[in-house]
Amino acid sequence: MVLRSLSIVNFKNIPEAGLEFSPKINGFLGRNGMGKSNMLDAIYYLSFCKSFNGVTDAMVIRRGENFAMLKGVYDRRGASEEITAGLMTGRRKSFKRKGKEYQRLSEHIGAFPLVIVSPRDSDLITGASDERRRLMDQVISQSDRLYLDHLIRYTRSLEQRNRLLRERIVDHTLYEAVETAMAISAAYITEARDRWTEKLQTIFNEYYRLIAGDNEPVTLSYDKPDTPLDLRLDQARRHDEIAGHTSVGPHRDDLTMEIASMPARRVASQGQCKTFTVALRLAQYEFLRLHSGLKPLLLLDDIFDKLDSTRVERIMEIARRDTIGQIFVTDTNRDHLDEIMSRMGGDYRLWEVEHGRFSPIHT
Repeated sequence: MVLRSLSIVNFKNIPEAGLEFSPKINGFLGRNGMGKSNMLDAIYYLSFCKSFNGVTDAMVIRRGENFAMLKGVYDRRGASEEITAGLMTGRRKSFKRKGKEYQRLSEHIGAFPLVIVSPRDSDLITGASDERRRLMDQVISQSDRLYLDHLIRYTRSLEQRNRLLRERIVDHTLYEAVETAMAISAAYITEARDRWTEKLQTIFNEYYRLIAGDNEPVTLSYDKPDTPLDLRLDQARRHDEIAGHTSVGPHRDDLTMEIASMPARRVASQGQCKTFTVALRLAQYEFLRLHSGLKPLLLLDDIFDKLDSTRVERIMEIARRDTIGQIFVTDTNRDHLDEIMSRMGGDYRLWEVEHGRFSPIHT
């Protein structure tokens, strides 16, 4: 899959842009805050119907404007496809594929697979458990439509149970109805997460070894609960009534990350954290490629910070593989980008980014 062109109007700090991309590698050069990452976020938005940074739709509309538009033209499975996104203040956003508007945005997820590597990835190791759950949910949702459906149903039921708890409702029948629905979806979610972690572990180990060498064994594990959720909810209800929220369930589960059998968040250096997350994202890429039969877009945002030259070189060797498709990379250093392009070889394009405007760099 290739993103041939992207048109942007009023997205974050980008007033207007129209870019034609190389099918292999595209580089964006500029100082921090100029709009390089916002360009990647626009590409991300067309795949996931939301911003990578988790901001609301109102916040992606350029300051002082009341609308934003994105249009991407893709080559997908031998055919040209157009995706458009329209946002207007106070209105429901519109997503269209081939000119036809989606009734449910969840139908779009996974159709245009994408993986992004960014400085925020350190939160996967050092941050709270919701960061790691978001990773699991994002990847599995792109490969399993039923997983996303169950995730949506579970979240709605969870909100209903929390409302019952906050309002001090004591009707056992109401709790039973909500908890039964939660348990059905939870069973699918936890099984899918367990299978995914097992599959990803092998791929992840290989990528980490390729980047870091053989001296740093790493592991991923998901602690699947042994007891059905409806029983755990029943046992926790008194506690939850006091706390005012649901304390057990897939929304509280975590993905354990270790280096040399020690928690990565405690022992990993900055370089190890970066290596861990890059290997994890590359494993995510390979998982999606194998599942979808498409080469996802690969977005690399300031990827080489905190990595030594040896690990950078190994990552570039991986990026040159035929299994890796179209790449978008940002950097503040022209020498870094020139080195990347020379190592990759073949067709590439470069832009300089300043205050949301993109100027081609001719080489």
